[in-house]
Amino acid sequence: MSGAVIIGAGPGIGQAVARRFAREGMPITLIARGGQTLRAVASEVASHGASRGTPHGAPHGVPVVTLQADSTDRAELDAALDRAIGEHGVPEVAVYNAALVRVDEVGEISVREHMEAWAVNVVGALNAAARLAPAMAARGRGTFLVTGGMPEPKPQYVSLSLGKAGVRTLVALLDQQYGSSGVHVASVTVDGPVAPGTDFDPDDIAEHYWQLHTQPRHLWDREVLHAGRC
Repeated sequence: MSGAVIIGAGPGIGQAVARRFAREGMPITLIARGGQTLRAVASEVASHGASRGTPHGAPHGVPVVTLQADSTDRAELDAALDRAIGEHGVPEVAVYNAALVRVDEVGEISVREHMEAWAVNVVGALNAAARLAPAMAARGRGTFLVTGGMPEPKPQYVSLSLGKAGVRTLVALLDQQYGSSGVHVASVTVDGPVAPGTDFDPDDIAEHYWQLHTQPRHLWDREVLHAGRC
């Protein structure tokens, strides 16, 4: 069974999204830079799936594969995605959740630092889509989701504001290229600091990813905004 690939699978949204898809019985592939982070998230996702079971009655949860790769290194990312496909096939859904979040105002950081932020926030998502979306399109279905943010730019978060604007443009471009072939491309825009037990609880946010993945094609959204609980 094809599953879900989570790129940027750290604690918080990445872990919550992995748990949400695991609850539906989908095999999970976690991709992140740090081995310790991957092990912690994989253990949590596996135990969560085992404790809840799955709709298909799997007694021991779902398969969870961990792959270490830097989303800004195209060769590493391609290799990890190829291994993910080798394990579970072309994913039904891929989530790009990597981001470089920092406080910086106009003129405060160097060109190199801006390029580093852009590489994580936008180019990594572009490269992931370049590897996965054509295969999804050839199959005739698939979902590619990106974690967005900053619905309004903020002068104290210049590089992040630029990056999240880039995410919106990237989603539009991917939709234009692959949407007609059955690939649902969308972003989940999170308008606040993520923390359990708050209006920005990662489990609440993760529900948007599942809803986007399961939307009927004639109702596809390209962006969902999480501004807090209703």
